[in-house]
Amino acid sequence: MTDNSLTEESRAANPTATRGVLPANLVERAGCPFDPPSGLRERRGRGAVQPLPLANGAAAWLVTGFEEARTVLADPRFSADKVRHREAMSLRPHEVADLAAGKAPRAPAVESRQDGLFVFMDPPEHTRIRRLLTGQFTVRRMRALDKRVTEIAVEHIEAMRAAGTEADLVPAFALPLPSLVICELLGVDYADRAEFQERTAVSLNSAAPPEARAEAGAALHAFMRRFVADKRARPADDLLSGLIHDADPPLTDAQLVDIATVLLGAGHETTANMLGLGAFALLEHPGQLGALRDDPGLIDDAVEELLRYLSIIQLGVSRVTTEPVTVGGVDLPAGATVVIATPEVNRDERHWGDPDRFDVRRPRASHLAFGHGIHQCLGQQLARVEMRIGLRELITRLPGLRLAVPAGQVPLRDEMLIFGVHSLPVTWSWSRSAAPEPASRQGRR
Repeated sequence: MTDNSLTEESRAANPTATRGVLPANLVERAGCPFDPPSGLRERRGRGAVQPLPLANGAAAWLVTGFEEARTVLADPRFSADKVRHREAMSLRPHEVADLAAGKAPRAPAVESRQDGLFVFMDPPEHTRIRRLLTGQFTVRRMRALDKRVTEIAVEHIEAMRAAGTEADLVPAFALPLPSLVICELLGVDYADRAEFQERTAVSLNSAAPPEARAEAGAALHAFMRRFVADKRARPADDLLSGLIHDADPPLTDAQLVDIATVLLGAGHETTANMLGLGAFALLEHPGQLGALRDDPGLIDDAVEELLRYLSIIQLGVSRVTTEPVTVGGVDLPAGATVVIATPEVNRDERHWGDPDRFDVRRPRASHLAFGHGIHQCLGQQLARVEMRIGLRELITRLPGLRLAVPAGQVPLRDEMLIFGVHSLPVTWSWSRSAAPEPASRQGRR
């Protein structure tokens, strides 16, 4: 198998292409936009590990329990490698029929992975790339984040204030804040962000025609190839330049393109939607918003509660068993596909009291918004910094912040793999004294 064909097979693991085989009520949020999909709520009480029939005729397993999900994510017998281990959602009907007849699906002839999609890898390939990335998320870079994120947040809020007392919080604030930060970390020219964001949005839109998604994916890949070539020729003090010039043995261009695509997409898509949906949740819970205004020291607890309460991954990650294993009292055969229902896992009443209540004063407990085990989100501390500072500055600098439209008119991202809001029209009270202190002073705290 060539490097190119392997890369294409890896991209076939994109969950956008397989969402259609999942029951719609497990991935579409009707009713309250902050609650898990109705199909997950209806499954409560049926066990922490449940059968999951799929539209292609195959069967999978759905994990809704917190401890069971942690077990799956930490156990090496559950593989994340979508190249070596086909998951049930990717099977075509004739392959499902072959399985029913006792025929094993064709196994890919892969001796070693040559792509860079580390989120779909097992050790040792995953270990090498993860170690390289961890080395680039240096203490020096992370220490500089608070000041820079504060500067970016204040700059965008002041631009909103200068334009009046109304704005759409998504394009004016929630999207550019993490986008600027991840672009600076990776060394992407911020002027190119619009092209990247447009291509990414189409490729992650499960409602878009397959041809449109494929075209967007190809354009995104070409964009990243140009980006990697530029960094090879003109290295700088950024994360991608470090990966290019510090790795031993060197990473290939194909690997670097995949790694950069994952980091840039994850670095802006998830946090942008957490900021938008998190602000929406606070505005719809005025008592919780008031508690934050009265006691800004609650902001770290509020961020953790929002991460738990909202769980913006539409369903969750999947794994394939490499041998028979028992989880939650359920015996799973080798080759079984297991899907983690993250929104429901983070509402497990065995782990949290009154889990459907949003409470910024809730005592902290571990959640799975960032996953668990060797694939736990590499950028989780970056996301926490951006949420903490972004929400703090919004609450502090925009007095009387509130929705400018009825909550039912806020458009939701139901068709996307990452849940959130497409826009969030807000308004606030004009105040000459709304800026409490310069960003430079806040950044030195």
